[in-house]
Order: sequence, then C-alpha cells, then structure tokens
Amino acid sequence: MQALKKAPRNFLVIFFSLITSSYLYFQLNRLGYIPALFQLLDIVCLHNCIAQSNLHKPLAGKQLLNYNQKITEIIGLSTIEKTQISILIEKSKYRLTVYHAQEPIKSYPVVFGKNPVNDKVKEGDLSTPEGIFKIRDLYPHSAWSKFLWIDYPTPDSWRKHFQAKREGKIGKLDRIGSEIGIHGVPTGADALVDQRSNWTWGCISLKNQDIDELYQIVQQGTQVEIIP
Repeated sequence: MQALKKAPRNFLVIFFSLITSSYLYFQLNRLGYIPALFQLLDIVCLHNCIAQSNLHKPLAGKQLLNYNQKITEIIGLSTIEKTQISILIEKSKYRLTVYHAQEPIKSYPVVFGKNPVNDKVKEGDLSTPEGIFKIRDLYPHSAWSKFLWIDYPTPDSWRKHFQAKREGKIGKLDRIGSEIGIHGVPTGADALVDQRSNWTWGCISLKNQDIDELYQIVQQGTQVEIIP
C-alpha cells in the first residue's frame, strides 16, 4: 500500500527531471555549447570518422571564370535548374565558383573573416569555416543586400570544435558559433572585395551585384564547399 502511494510522487520526480533536463539541453544547444540531438549520431565517431570527399574539382590557376558574363548567357538558358547548382569557395584564391551539373560556369571574387587562413573552431575566432555545407535559408538583408545562411555548425564542425578543446587549442567553455553565411557588402563598399579586405566575422562576402545574381540561382539545400 505504501509503495502505491509513493508511485505518483516518483512519477512526478521523473517527469520534472525530464522537463528540467530537456530545457537545460535546449538552452545549452541554443547558446552553442552542445550540438542538437539529431546530430549526435553523426558526431560520436570522434576518432574513426571517414574524411569528407571533395565535391568539386577546382579550377587551375587563380583567374575568375566568365566573371563579366551573366550566368544565363553562359548556360544558354533563361531558367536555370537550381537543383543542378553547387558552390565551391577557395579561401586561398579569394574565389567563389558556381558549378552547374558539376561543371564550373562562373567565378566571383570574395573576402572572408578577419582571420582568413585558419578553419573556424569557435565563436569569435573570426575564421571562415571549411567543409561541406548546405544553404539552410536565404533572404534579403538590410545592410548587405542578400544573405545565404549556411548550416554551420555541421557534425564535422562539432568534431573539430571538440578536438580543439581536447587538444587545449581553445577554452573548455568556448562556444562553437553560428550565423555563418554568404552575403554582400555595405552599400558603396565594393572596394572591400577589390582590395581583398577580410572584414567579416567569419562569413563570405561578395560585391552586392554579385550576391544579387547568386541569390537568383540557389535555393535551400544548395551545397556549398569551402576549402583552404
């Protein structure tokens, strides 16, 4: 009889413990300290993960491909099949290249975070992340014309973050960061790109006329590969 009386109380303790734990996990994830639950299975291979394969074959040299032509003229189509579009960003060459059906069709000059060489491992390191991402959303931006929001941090990003913590390269309480994307420049500031002035906090920046064209041919889910 006494055990039956304790049962409801034990249930309430378990219930409120679950609610409290879930809330705490959500807050820590929102603040960038721990990954989302759906990413955990992809992250746990901390020591035996298969390295990501490159999606694109980079262009030779440092030139910009077809930069002075419109993409629709290059492809010869008035309507571009967005599912065939992907993007390669080469940090060392300050170049973003659009690929259609895995073939390079046009390049744009870009700049990066104020620490342009290193891979991003934490919030505030001013580095641009490397890896394979997808566009999670895209929208007009009041300050930088357009914003293509990529899905950083990915499971691979979290693995790099945790490895940097284990090796003592970053602090135990450092957060991974978020809100990385591809965007334009402040109005009238195209010179930032011409002069290769790495002015962002980790995002990729194009001239506004270029991000406006890019915005028309990508969609949610478009793959973005960023390499050193």
